Amino acid sequence: MSEIKAGYDGCVSWAPALGYAGAASCMILANFGSAWGTWKAGLGVCGMGIQSPQLVMKNIVPIVMAGVLGIYGLIVAVIITQSISPPGETNTYSLFNGYAHLAAGLCCGLSCLAAGGTIGAIGDVGVRCLGVKATSAQRSWITHGLKHEEEMSDSKVAMTADDVNKLYVGLLIMLIFSEALALYGLIVALILSQHSFKCGE
Repeated sequence: MSEIKAGYDGCVSWAPALGYAGAASCMILANFGSAWGTWKAGLGVCGMGIQSPQLVMKNIVPIVMAGVLGIYGLIVAVIITQSISPPGETNTYSLFNGYAHLAAGLCCGLSCLAAGGTIGAIGDVGVRCLGVKATSAQRSWITHGLKHEEEMSDSKVAMTADDVNKLYVGLLIMLIFSEALALYGLIVALILSQHSFKCGE
C-alpha cells in the first residue's frame, strides 16, 4: 500500500480547467459590461447630439470609461492564463491554484459587469439631461437657427454656462465612483491570482 502524502489529492489533471474557466469568465463578463455601458451611454450621447451637437465630444467620457472595463478583464485573463501549467506525468497545477484563479476571474468579471451597467445608466440619463439644460429644453435648430443671440440672452429659461458646468461635474463624479467598482474588483483579482500552491512542495 502506497504512502499518502498531504497535498497530492489536490493535484488532479483537470485542475487547469478551473483556471481557464476563470480566465474565460473574466474576459467575457468584463467585455459584456464594457459593451453594455458603451451601448447605453452611446444612446444617450446620440440623443443629446440632436439638441446640443456642440457637446457631443465633451460628453464622450462615459463611453471611454466603459471601454476601459474590457482592459481590466484582459489584464486579469492574461495573468491567469500565463500561470496555468499543462498536466503531464507530474501535475504542478493544483486545485488550490484553480479555485484561486476562478475566484479572481469571477471577481474582476462581475465587478466590471456591474460597473458597466452603472456607467451606462448614469451616462445615458446624465448626457441627455446635460443637453436639455444646455439648450434650455429647445431644439438646436430653433436655438441656433431661428433666434438671435440677443433674444436667447433675454429668455427666462436660458441656462447659464455655470449651471451646465455644475451638472457636468456631478456627472463626472458619479461616473468616477461607478468606474471604481471595477477597479476594486481588479485589485482583489490581482491579489487572488498571486496565491499559488505547486504540487510536490
